[in-house]
Amino acid sequence: MTIHHIYKPVPPLADFIDMFWWYDDYSLPYGRERLLPTGTVELVINLKDETMRIYDRHDLTRYHRFRGPLICGPHARFFHIDAEQQSSIIGIHFKAGGAFPFFGVPIGELQDTHLALETLWGDAAHELRGRLCAAATPEAKFHILEQALLRRSSHALTRHPAITYALRVLRDHPQQHTIASVVDDIGLSARRFIQLFSAEVGLTPKLFHRVSRFQAALRHIKTGQRIEWADLAWQYGYWDQAHLIHDFQAFAGFSPTAYLRRQGEHLNHIPLVD
Repeated sequence: MTIHHIYKPVPPLADFIDMFWWYDDYSLPYGRERLLPTGTVELVINLKDETMRIYDRHDLTRYHRFRGPLICGPHARFFHIDAEQQSSIIGIHFKAGGAFPFFGVPIGELQDTHLALETLWGDAAHELRGRLCAAATPEAKFHILEQALLRRSSHALTRHPAITYALRVLRDHPQQHTIASVVDDIGLSARRFIQLFSAEVGLTPKLFHRVSRFQAALRHIKTGQRIEWADLAWQYGYWDQAHLIHDFQAFAGFSPTAYLRRQGEHLNHIPLVD
């Protein structure tokens, strides 16, 4: 029986982290999943197997193997994971723009990449995994993760107010705002805004806006309501249905109707069935 726990941190981490999560005795009836881009960062730690595999986007016979905790940078492209390795796994789902205080590099350097945490944290990454494996309860595991992040925060746990505003409007209401209108509101030059946003969030404002609009459309599809694709495109700020299809092909690798047929239990996890 699958065990699933989540933990919502309290301030100051609450402004940067959406949740800590842990699955145990988790199994799926297929071998691999396609993960769709969200524009956020995830830290994933396999508690059963010390390594994790990320498959080539275009050739599922090829993969990269990572040892120890794994950083999944902010993506604007889909990627493939080994679902069979998820039987005991724990992670941190950062809010958009929430990872930058903890890794010591501009988050834009992690765009569309996977990176072993050891690369940035050294031996502390493997020490963290060892402590998590030894912890007896979910609460103890989440406490270990929480304390590790607090020790590693290299900035004061605040973000630039312009980025706070931009994230709120571009993420929550992507169909109602343009990058130009956000720049007008915050009073920064477009160049400075792009620099700040890319360093803290990891994507350019334009790309994050597109991913946020795509995610909003996915959430609508997931409600199970009857869908008129032209109306959906208009509702979420696409020029027309062709524009909606273009972004689905870019971010998911298939059309909206193909997503509807293939969707699984989780919004951004698509089963790959041979």
